[in-house]
Amino acid sequence: MANHKSAIKRIKQNEKRNERNTHIKSTLKTFIKRVREAAAAKDATAAQQALVAAIPVVDGAASKGVIHRSTASRNVSRLTKLVNSIA
Repeated sequence: MANHKSAIKRIKQNEKRNERNTHIKSTLKTFIKRVREAAAAKDATAAQQALVAAIPVVDGAASKGVIHRSTASRNVSRLTKLVNSIA
């Protein structure tokens, strides 16, 4: 266990950040999954709507530092390519 104030504060900050990052990453995965499921069902309109909803979530995760900006760009690119292939 921590022995001084700064270590205790650091533990609290880490827990708070971990909780936030876990929530953002989970939400991100859900939105990506919705796009992939709509694409797998060959539903072009649903896939397009899911993509439009997913892009800000991916970009938001990157801006908060939960995922790297290159990873975000790659995700958006691949999802867009997937949706365009079924249209």
